[in-house]
Amino acid sequence: MPGGQYQVFQHSVYSLTDSSEAGPEDEEADTTVRLTPLQKLTTEMCKDEKTIKDLMIGRRVGFYKVRGEIGYGTFSRVKLAFNALTKDKVALKILDKTRLDTQAQRLLSREISSMESLQHPNVIRLYEVVETPSRLYLVLEYAGGGDLHNKICNEGKLSDNTSKIAFAQILSAIKYLHNLNIIHRDLKAENVLFTSSSCVKVADFGFSTRVSSRSDSLDTFCGSPPYAAPELFKDECYLGPPVDVWAMGVLLFFMVTGSMPFRAETMGKLRRSIIEGVYTIPPWVPGPCQRLIKGILKPVPTDRYAIDQMLGCDWLLPVEFPWLLLPAEAGSSLQSLLESENRVMEEEEEVRSLLEELGFTTVHIQNNDLTDTRSPVTGVYRILLDRVQKRRGYDIPPVVRGMVRDPKREGLRAYRGLRHTSKLCVLS
Repeated sequence: MPGGQYQVFQHSVYSLTDSSEAGPEDEEADTTVRLTPLQKLTTEMCKDEKTIKDLMIGRRVGFYKVRGEIGYGTFSRVKLAFNALTKDKVALKILDKTRLDTQAQRLLSREISSMESLQHPNVIRLYEVVETPSRLYLVLEYAGGGDLHNKICNEGKLSDNTSKIAFAQILSAIKYLHNLNIIHRDLKAENVLFTSSSCVKVADFGFSTRVSSRSDSLDTFCGSPPYAAPELFKDECYLGPPVDVWAMGVLLFFMVTGSMPFRAETMGKLRRSIIEGVYTIPPWVPGPCQRLIKGILKPVPTDRYAIDQMLGCDWLLPVEFPWLLLPAEAGSSLQSLLESENRVMEEEEEVRSLLEELGFTTVHIQNNDLTDTRSPVTGVYRILLDRVQKRRGYDIPPVVRGMVRDPKREGLRAYRGLRHTSKLCVLS
């Protein structure tokens, strides 16, 4: 049973037992004692034949029970799984290490590095990394509402308000990433996911990179050609943020029209079309949205809208995130800062309580660095924190204020009123 033993060894590294006081004589005496969920699971992983077999054949990976496939990529497959302790669903991204060349390994390392520190309502979370001799497993937040590409292909273009709500969340995620000097470089409809509550999640950081400064030059062609900015086709160095901004412009066009702005039969023609910036916006797209698209899809990167210009555009003016999500900004009152700190402390306390119910002791927490994604304790901790935050409103989509039945009569008045009372609130 070498395979099963290996899986158990992966977890023993992280001190899943809280002490070594129990000796061989105590084992028999303790068999009648009620085991905690953690003790029960780790015992099964060491002694239960079926569990060990499931570990050996990949039906279980660490603390996760694996179910059917939900997606695939060039080097990976994604399966639905759930944590055996918390019962929460997760997405399990499986990579065959034997198929990864040097470049793929470098990209994978960047993906993990980028995702480890990310915590934002509109960014897919990385819970844990599990490694075996032949495979690497990324345990990710599960978004069960499908992706933007399939949604539009199956249902057609999004309504104006639905587009505003979806695009505002993408914009919120990208602002957050850029504030951390992370460039996504593969924004496309297939990488924009929805939860069952219609919250948007930006996913797939396989081409992402972290720069020391947003003014640093990059030189690698990344992403999908239909979403690629003109400068990527010129074999020149480029700045990261304008590349993500261009891809957002293509996404916005796709959302409001149901078609792509740049289409061609060959790669050469597509390249020429993108470099020239030739596209046509249907006349029925609302004027404020047209102006936003035109401000983004400009061939010269320095002419392109910056993130903050997009945030302040007329089209997104009526969009509001739930007030619970407002960050404590510099210059905020002491009361606001204290409320923010208290909220974090309350979340932490609730998570610790849930960990104790599962059988994790203070010693478990002390023996494991909860920022280390290679630890199963971190995986459980992050899953529970995500659950607590979502229950507190962390995963609620924004809303469009001031919707009226007769826009011709009341729209202008409502719009002007909202100018003074509404703003797009972005986490950073």
